[in-house]
Amino acid sequence: MKAKMRTSFVCQECGYDTPSWMGKCPECGAWNSLKEFKIQNAEQKAGGTIGAVLNDAKPQKLQDIVYSDKSRIQTKLQELNTVLGGGIVKGSASLIAGDPGVGKSTLLLQLALSLAKDGKKILYVSGEESVEQVKMRAVRIKNKEVGIKNKEDDENLFLISLTDTDAIVGQIEEMKPELVIVDSIQTIESQNVAGLSGSVGQVRYGALQFVRCAKQNNIPVILVGHVTKEGMVAGPMVLSHMVDTVLFLEGEKFAKTRILRSLKNRFGPVDEVGIFLMEEDGMIEATNPEQLFLSGGKDDVPGSVLVATLEGSRAFLVEIQALVVSTRLPMPRRVVSGIDGRRVELLLAVLQKHCRLPLDTVDVFVNVAGGLKLSDPAIDLGICLAVYSSLNNVTLTKTVGIAEVGLLGELRMVNGLEKRVKEAGKLGFKSVITAKTHKSLRSVIEGLGFKG
Repeated sequence: MKAKMRTSFVCQECGYDTPSWMGKCPECGAWNSLKEFKIQNAEQKAGGTIGAVLNDAKPQKLQDIVYSDKSRIQTKLQELNTVLGGGIVKGSASLIAGDPGVGKSTLLLQLALSLAKDGKKILYVSGEESVEQVKMRAVRIKNKEVGIKNKEDDENLFLISLTDTDAIVGQIEEMKPELVIVDSIQTIESQNVAGLSGSVGQVRYGALQFVRCAKQNNIPVILVGHVTKEGMVAGPMVLSHMVDTVLFLEGEKFAKTRILRSLKNRFGPVDEVGIFLMEEDGMIEATNPEQLFLSGGKDDVPGSVLVATLEGSRAFLVEIQALVVSTRLPMPRRVVSGIDGRRVELLLAVLQKHCRLPLDTVDVFVNVAGGLKLSDPAIDLGICLAVYSSLNNVTLTKTVGIAEVGLLGELRMVNGLEKRVKEAGKLGFKSVITAKTHKSLRSVIEGLGFKG
């Protein structure tokens, strides 16, 4: 008997499902985001595994459930362990996303090589490359890594180039590896769902199958995901809800620094970050991340001020650079890199109103050294001081500013102030301006010798 098909329209933004097409999604409000795909009835699909549950599953008392802290796989990448909350949880499903070429596949291949060296059976599924191409990258990484040079280290790492979802699940259930890496979720497809690989139906079906397989077999699965042009995880939002952990690897194309963030983590914190450096032979952990974003420029150049920002539970000193030049344009330019441009415009208005700085006839350029993107409100004072330094040709390179600036020109306290000040003192900076030392931005500017 031929399997019956049903038509469904799914929003690519939020995953809302409806049997009829609509111009606007009633769930998230996005226009023209509903895409059509046809799917077979669940009971007629091969294996009938969508959302399958064990028939003998019964409710258990909380006190009867056995839990062990040893249910995590410790990796040799301490930065990755920190982001995950102490290691990879067995039976978990994780999603790592990032821009093309940022280093997702390289990082995961290094993870697979290190775990295989410790005797763990690893299955690396590649839907984008052949096994020969993955082998070439693995050889390059092994030539760089110390202690991963013996042929015996490769006995526990299995590679397969496959794009069929059901076949991949079958391989996992047959091999019973200790970790599965699927690169990537947008390249796999199944005959049980209509549509090409990367479509809403295929991504949802694939993610559901891998999550089910991970939970039932207690095997951790790491999925690689693509991103959209807006920098969000590609595919329906339901993909992020299905998995236990969502990691995002970010970094500028022409910079070595890579930052691994946790956007969602059911088994650990979501405010930790991991710092890596992309080299020719692979990813390496930053040995001294606290000083990574400090430039080695001249000490007597105006327009440079240090700020102490928190990334996760660690404090970093970052250099804020500003350049103020006179202009004849009727509307002065405001060019910002690494910071929200609207926030900088707000701070310039505060400087002009409460500190009487003549900023209405100058172009202002603000940049974060090192290619880091900051959204911490504690950098407000540093931005204002950098603009003042460049405008009045005053050197403030050894000064660290840590405070949020309000619309009335007042300085506000920020979270983790003691940790930030301690980090600045550890690196030898004694001139630290905070909301404890000054009450307003005007008092700070006047203390530097400016009389508006």
